[in-house]
Amino acid sequence: MSAKARARRTNFLLDVTLFVICILLLTPLILLIANGFKTPQEMLVWPPTLFPKDPTLENFHKVFTETPLLQWMLNSFLFALLSTVAIVATSALAGYIVGKFPFRAINIIFILFLATAIIPFEVYMIPLYFQVKALGLLNSVGGLLVGYLVMSFGIFLIRQNVIASIPDELLEAARIDGAGELWIFWYVVLPLLRGPLAALAVLAFFQAWTAFAWPIIVMTRKKSFTIEVGLANFQSAYTVDLSLLSAASAAVMVPSVLAFVLLRRNFVEGIAASGMKE
Repeated sequence: MSAKARARRTNFLLDVTLFVICILLLTPLILLIANGFKTPQEMLVWPPTLFPKDPTLENFHKVFTETPLLQWMLNSFLFALLSTVAIVATSALAGYIVGKFPFRAINIIFILFLATAIIPFEVYMIPLYFQVKALGLLNSVGGLLVGYLVMSFGIFLIRQNVIASIPDELLEAARIDGAGELWIFWYVVLPLLRGPLAALAVLAFFQAWTAFAWPIIVMTRKKSFTIEVGLANFQSAYTVDLSLLSAASAAVMVPSVLAFVLLRRNFVEGIAASGMKE
């Protein structure tokens, strides 16, 4: 067998394998969306059906009229948006400083900051809760943001892209022309980091949008719930309305899917650049 034939066979097997993996990954998503159109009776049929026999929009009507789902989504969107802005801003500034001002003290601080990523959030969640309570920020977006203002991976991501894509000669030329450091950061560095910053924005938005542990202890009023906490309310002590839960979950996926579709190219490019060698 020739080398070209072996290469074609290898590529074919790889394509088939990737196709099967995609089908396996998409099956739970398809089932979730399909369950949103099923009646409660059909949800209990065994063996379960893949697609609804009698599709209905009643589940979607109920979740939007009988529960404050839109308010929960608005709370989550506001929280995720503000958290994304804060993380992008702090990561861009810190990543630039660490990447282009390699003082020993800064590198030590950077290493220590990265080391905090291995500490589970649950370890310091309770002390952080008491701090938020002392500040009077319970049941507010400000209380949620206390735990989502900085992302250690975001600083690492921007640092790697700063080192890989911004030459020192460009910064030196700007300094020779009389530009200050803030001007250089705003007009030179940030425009060159659009891709990585977009990738970081997607990660930060998903992190806040899917947050559960922190919002559930900070938000105690039903109208102030985020969407993940709100979805948990579809489960009572003894029963779970799977039809309503599936419909609500399908509706909740729309903003995150749209965000990824719009920024997918920048997301892939930014993550790929973070793995470049210095």
